[in-house]
Amino acid sequence: MNRIQILAPEEARRIAAGEVIDRPAALVREFLDNAIDAGSFNIDVSIEEGGSKKVEVSDDGAGMNLEDLQLCWLTHATSKIRGLDDLDTALTLGFRGEALAAAAAVARIEIITSTDGRESWRLEAGPTDSHSTKFEITRRTKGTTVRALNVFDSIPARKRFLKREGSEAVLCRQVFIDKACAFNTINFRFIQDGKLKDFFPAVSSKKKRFAAAFLQSSYGSDNFLHEINVTGENFSAEIVIGGPELYRNDRRQLFVFVNGRRVQEYFLIQAMEYGASGWFPNGTHPVGAVFVEVDPSYADFNIHPAKREVRFRDQGVIHSAVSGGVKNFFHSLFLRTSHKDAETKEYHLNSRQDAETPRTQRNELNFSYNNYEIKQNTNLNEKISNNNFASLRLCEKNIEKPFYEDMRYAGRVFGLFILIEWGNKLYIIDQHAAHERILYDKFLKEPIPKQELLAPIPFLTESSEDDAYLESKKEELSQLGLDIKKDGNDWLIEALPADWRLGDAATVKEILELRTAGENITQRWAATLCCHAAIKDGDSPDDQTAFALGKEALQLPNPHCPHGRPIWTEISKEALYKAVRRE
Repeated sequence: MNRIQILAPEEARRIAAGEVIDRPAALVREFLDNAIDAGSFNIDVSIEEGGSKKVEVSDDGAGMNLEDLQLCWLTHATSKIRGLDDLDTALTLGFRGEALAAAAAVARIEIITSTDGRESWRLEAGPTDSHSTKFEITRRTKGTTVRALNVFDSIPARKRFLKREGSEAVLCRQVFIDKACAFNTINFRFIQDGKLKDFFPAVSSKKKRFAAAFLQSSYGSDNFLHEINVTGENFSAEIVIGGPELYRNDRRQLFVFVNGRRVQEYFLIQAMEYGASGWFPNGTHPVGAVFVEVDPSYADFNIHPAKREVRFRDQGVIHSAVSGGVKNFFHSLFLRTSHKDAETKEYHLNSRQDAETPRTQRNELNFSYNNYEIKQNTNLNEKISNNNFASLRLCEKNIEKPFYEDMRYAGRVFGLFILIEWGNKLYIIDQHAAHERILYDKFLKEPIPKQELLAPIPFLTESSEDDAYLESKKEELSQLGLDIKKDGNDWLIEALPADWRLGDAATVKEILELRTAGENITQRWAATLCCHAAIKDGDSPDDQTAFALGKEALQLPNPHCPHGRPIWTEISKEALYKAVRRE
């Protein structure tokens, strides 16, 4: 008997189907793709027993006639392309003609369809010879219902590896939410074991749909989210991202969609995080999604059976556009137009505005450079000493009366917080975070003073990639007050910023960690300098200095330290009265 055998067509079909349909959630994905491609406005998804008993998707799309129904479930039957060259222009979610054929190989399928609501047809097909294929006349409104029953019953080995019903249901629902998030103009419903679990009515923006789909109930509105649009040659991207109010300790709520498909593309998640660097506390991550629309000839989805991955012709251009768009947005998030009439005594930075307006409303921006004049406030009443950035020496200058006239220094508490009474509010200011941001803004505008070392500090890298990175950044690092050079296998640190305070080991560690900063090396290094130079928790400036620092903190364009922590918080007189039950 020959060692090499040709598999029976039925067995080969089931094995091939396993690449596309590996669990019930894959059926949800494929059926939804077809429903969306059909131009549907209403789509319902229904599952039973985690999808192993039934997966059903019903739509009001274009539907099929009898001839199309007879072909649609056969292997490689497709309405999307006619040849290989069409892959370069296909804008549909499906194109391979595998979905229904793969479903019929692992489950009993039923398809009910109509193109006009007058003539309707029903198909039954299955994976075993015990069920014959049936076509019959039935009744249905325009659209299609596709139902997969008893998934993997004919392949016990595959069924044994399914998770528990609850876990499989969660995976099915996640696929449903992914599709709903990408197509916000469609009404979606998700029904599990006869109960409606999710309903997403059509909305005007991806921001609204993202808020409904992914944010917790306590953040069930889009006031915490912002939209950014960037474009480039052969692509555009819509970015939905939460402000500093929303953050997570992991990346589970950062998503990437390309041409309507959710894909696993870390470089785009990285681009969002690079752009948001410095706005979120250390170790935390933003919440959001990037929706990329790219010319099909510049992206290849055919590299993965389930289209979970994509290959771009030039991903660097898209990365740069996304990270740059997010960076520019956050840079402008808290800037406001300076009021031209000083007599109004209105301060446009979360301070003298209507106390009745919720904080989330006051911070909301629909990002547009045309809506706000981006203007740095140069009329500061104090300046940090240029001679020693580690010191905190603030000097009084002429002060505009409208801004400061009713501001009063109220003291310090816990060795860290400066208290300022202003109007009907008490501002609690983190002295370290405030000084850190003031220094940071200054460093980004002025050259960093450099000090040559009498004895260079030698260090070794861990890889050739580290060597290549440092070599490529030598000139940029020199502009940041840091001179390094290669000496055989060693690197030598020959100069450091003036008043650098870290020891040799910590210095080397900070330099090597710059590689993780991506395009934001200047911001990362400035943040490091400021953190070590700023006034510390427990330091005790005199009252005049503390008051001056607090006043400058309250007029910073960005009220966050370089690591993303808020510099100050506020409590109103009304809230204090209520806390002690004074009416």
